[in-house]
Amino acid sequence: MRFQRCRMLFGEENFQKLQEAKILILGVGGVGSYVLDCLYRSGVKDITILDYDTYDETNQNRQIGSEAIGELKTKRLKELYPEIKAINQKMDIRWVREFNFEPYDLVIDSADTTKIKIELAKRVYKKLIMSTGSAKRFDASKIEVASIWKSYGDALARKIRNELKKDKFNRNFTVIFSPEEDKCIDKGSCVAVTGAFGLTICSEAIKRVLKI
Repeated sequence: MRFQRCRMLFGEENFQKLQEAKILILGVGGVGSYVLDCLYRSGVKDITILDYDTYDETNQNRQIGSEAIGELKTKRLKELYPEIKAINQKMDIRWVREFNFEPYDLVIDSADTTKIKIELAKRVYKKLIMSTGSAKRFDASKIEVASIWKSYGDALARKIRNELKKDKFNRNFTVIFSPEEDKCIDKGSCVAVTGAFGLTICSEAIKRVLKI
């Protein structure tokens, strides 16, 4: 049976909670595609993904589905995970402000744009699990989970904190971050870290759904 091991681990009542959870994943690249894979394999039935990009050859070191060069990420991942819902849409500030997040129990932010991440935090902080910088690193053991206000050692998280402070926003939300020192200048990346970010987010999502 497909989810037998999950049912054994979580128990029938908790597994049912996972089956009924509604989760939105924003961005399905090096982090988000692993969030999707983990949630899907863990029994979450109602998953919606949103992205607008196509696969490039340079994605192949870290993204699930990236063998389909030139294809829309949403289209390819819908083929690989047929039970999900896929929205091919570019996120901008207007979209974040107008989209109806109400139906979702959790919103996973694995997008790249700082302004979008800040706007998401303001709108859905109670439901939010946010990925910060996962590029330029290769030591997955450094990954941590904390409130945005307790994150440290990551330039993206620091920028988000500073911008939120300027806007007098002080609410808590969960981030996955790594204080590992940058190992390169440009956006070099290793799936050992980007994938581990995604799997860590999945674990946090499961705990949130089960209220652990």
